[in-house]
Amino acid sequence: MSTLGVIVGNRGFFPAHLCDTGRQQILATLKQAGVEPVILSTEATKFGSVESMEDAQKCADLFKANADKIDGILVTLPNFGDERGVANAIRWSGLNVPVLVHAFNDDPATMTIRDRRDSFCGKMSVCNNLRQYDIPFTLTRLHTCAPDSASLRQDLEDFLVTCRVVAGLKNLRIGALGARPTAFNTVRYSEKLLEQSGISIETLDLFELFGWIGKMKDDDAAVQAKLAEIQDYVVAKSVPAPALMKMAKFGVAVDNWMKATRLNATAIQCWTAMEEFFGVVPCTLMSMLSNMGMSSACEVDIMGTVAMYAMVKGSGRPSALVDWNNNYGEDPDKGVIFHCSNLPKDLFETSGEDAPKMDFQEIIAGTVGKDNTYGTVVGRLAQAPFTYLRVSTDDAWGTVRAYVGEGELTKDPLKTFGGYGVVQIPGFQKLLAYICENGFEHHVAVNPTRIALGVREALEKYLGWDVYHHA
Repeated sequence: MSTLGVIVGNRGFFPAHLCDTGRQQILATLKQAGVEPVILSTEATKFGSVESMEDAQKCADLFKANADKIDGILVTLPNFGDERGVANAIRWSGLNVPVLVHAFNDDPATMTIRDRRDSFCGKMSVCNNLRQYDIPFTLTRLHTCAPDSASLRQDLEDFLVTCRVVAGLKNLRIGALGARPTAFNTVRYSEKLLEQSGISIETLDLFELFGWIGKMKDDDAAVQAKLAEIQDYVVAKSVPAPALMKMAKFGVAVDNWMKATRLNATAIQCWTAMEEFFGVVPCTLMSMLSNMGMSSACEVDIMGTVAMYAMVKGSGRPSALVDWNNNYGEDPDKGVIFHCSNLPKDLFETSGEDAPKMDFQEIIAGTVGKDNTYGTVVGRLAQAPFTYLRVSTDDAWGTVRAYVGEGELTKDPLKTFGGYGVVQIPGFQKLLAYICENGFEHHVAVNPTRIALGVREALEKYLGWDVYHHA
């Protein structure tokens, strides 16, 4: 359950009784949305609203006392509201969380001095003061709307995505296991730019990891437990037992490393040293991590991991990292996404020949031999709406850039290998041109939900990244 600090704005020479009914209405909406409110009681201030400096301090103190659980702040204006009271309550709370500003709409049939809200106007004053105070904020789709409207319910859904993404990327720790593949200049990035956004990178050499693996015995309890976990995760009937044992030891080593260094996610050197000198691909273990929400990107694509993890936090569903890989016939709005693959199991078709199974990596097998490439999770991505996101550091401009949008995973016929799907995206050719002209990578993170608006707001408004929303 998400928790929002709630500020009910009030201004004395406007109808105060509207704050009483408005407070009740907004609390009902939050309850329906599954949101826990942190809000002044009606005993603490008049109708539990904020108007005076004293009210603002009481609200700030309440928010401070609950700072560890407040994900964002909702400012709601049943009447004009006091802009200083709102701004000061947020500033004095010390919270650095997203803020949503909502204003009630007036009814033309009740525009007397007793019932006229003027929230339409008051919202501008509140936003003006938040801007002066350098407090970033999010607006509702409509300038004013009823608290029980479908519009506000959607605004809340999007705002909660924003809150979860912002919270998830604060103090994010990603493990970079191994060096990036030599041929992949595309996955270069700036650790320092990420650090400015609170995202830290922990590195580990493959040599060290293989050293830990070398000390493990086949009958170690942790190894046997991981082996059972692998076999329960995906069908592996055609995979030799020695390869499964190597995967189990690799999985234990990665788990221990992540726990010891407090990592939330990883990016791993998946080829070709792993296959040549260890004898398996790490894809299944990476798929398992991603399926649990601990995103794991291949080819040491740290920025791919950032995008994957952002959408995991926003949606509560696993993300995958794929290539924008092929056209789909002559349809300009369709394409093929693909990876070898380490895609999380929950994104695949659940039955039939397209359901996920463990196999060998067909591309690398031609170089290092089939027996050294077992461990991929292959199958077709299930039909679903999806959000795509790519994040990249632009060292020349000293900024983090991203693009985000939505589309559909379709059931269009396709038979190929690896993990794959057919996508349909409105204006796809325009998006592809944008990717190429702005030097973005061919990797993109995908998530089977519609959360583009909330993700964009989180990255652009609250992290200060340069974001293109393709819509």
